[in-house]
Amino acid sequence: MVLEMKVPSPGESITEVEIAEWLVEDGDYVEKDQAIAEVDSDKATLELPAEESGIITLKAEVGDAVAVGEVVCLIDTSAEKPEGAAPKAEKAEAPKEEPKEEPKKAEPKKETYASGTPSPAAKKILDEKGIAPSSVSGSGKDGRITKDDAVKAVPSMGTPTGGNRGETRSKLSMLRRKVAERLVAAKNETAMLTTFNEVDMSAIFALRSEYKEEFKNKHGVSLGFMSFFTKAVIRALEMYPAVNSMIDGKEMITYEFCDISIAVSGPKGLMVPVIRNAENLTFRGVEAEVKRLAIRAREGEITVDEMTGGTFTITNGGVFGSMLSTPIINPPQSGILGMHNIVERPIVRDGAIAIAPVMYVALSYDHRIIDGKESVGFLVAVKEALESPEELLMDGNVKKALEL
Repeated sequence: MVLEMKVPSPGESITEVEIAEWLVEDGDYVEKDQAIAEVDSDKATLELPAEESGIITLKAEVGDAVAVGEVVCLIDTSAEKPEGAAPKAEKAEAPKEEPKEEPKKAEPKKETYASGTPSPAAKKILDEKGIAPSSVSGSGKDGRITKDDAVKAVPSMGTPTGGNRGETRSKLSMLRRKVAERLVAAKNETAMLTTFNEVDMSAIFALRSEYKEEFKNKHGVSLGFMSFFTKAVIRALEMYPAVNSMIDGKEMITYEFCDISIAVSGPKGLMVPVIRNAENLTFRGVEAEVKRLAIRAREGEITVDEMTGGTFTITNGGVFGSMLSTPIINPPQSGILGMHNIVERPIVRDGAIAIAPVMYVALSYDHRIIDGKESVGFLVAVKEALESPEELLMDGNVKKALEL
């Protein structure tokens, strides 16, 4: 019996996928549930498992866009599993050596020079000027470059001087193409603005320094910055609900829950998994969920459902060393918070100059539904919570908030 394997639907809105890689070759024997291909949708990369055991015949090539429900391969389930490897071909006999003829003595040749060959003096001058001999026309015998040619040679700013000028082309994955489309759409279809602020991270540094070991020993996850930022964002969203909204035609939808998307760099590009109902999670809960989603994204195991939705996004360019950026909204959301690297900077504290760990933060927002007052107020609320976490995020009881 020959089984037709069709492309399953990875999600509601997905109508086609792209064959990213075949993990088997045409004619291979595959086992049931063995991963036979990786397919890209516009949201994630998924593995395609064999539905039955048998000999496989591929019906699509790498790079092909295949509609959901279309046949991508055939599996002959009646074929028996081959035993062992095929016998190796017998070693071919070595060719018999022919008797060698005595080499003829070469007749002396007159010395000639290939075009572009410089004299030692000319080569020294060209080397000092950084000019490749191949770019100079020689006036000497047989085109040899003379000292006079080298002295007169002038480097050309528009002429390659022998460096590597190769290039490679590779097809963008469906995921990368979709990300590109969404980013352009966000720029073209929203009235996007960005507001900035700075955060003195001293209080969070002190809390992490004091409790991080105890927190990790008890909960098995690190006490990072994401839990503080997520908590600060949730508090600010409750204060400024317009930032937790999005436009749907002529209506504005405001959400009563906080599904926080977190940008994670994965092997196939940027992934944005979602922490559902983050407002109900503790510090431990946020850190555990961030770790779980980040690992799944980096190992290519994230599902479409885990990246669908989200009411607000947090992205951390600081892990790559970014000092400041203007993050692009993740549509149809209306706001995204950009975190950046933490650097010791001089600040004024109690009328005196002090050195403190400072992070610049950026809020990009859709000005169609979020006014300047709300956007600035939101970012100030985030700043206040991060600078006074014990009071504003932990109700004055650090151990209780950290479940220690």
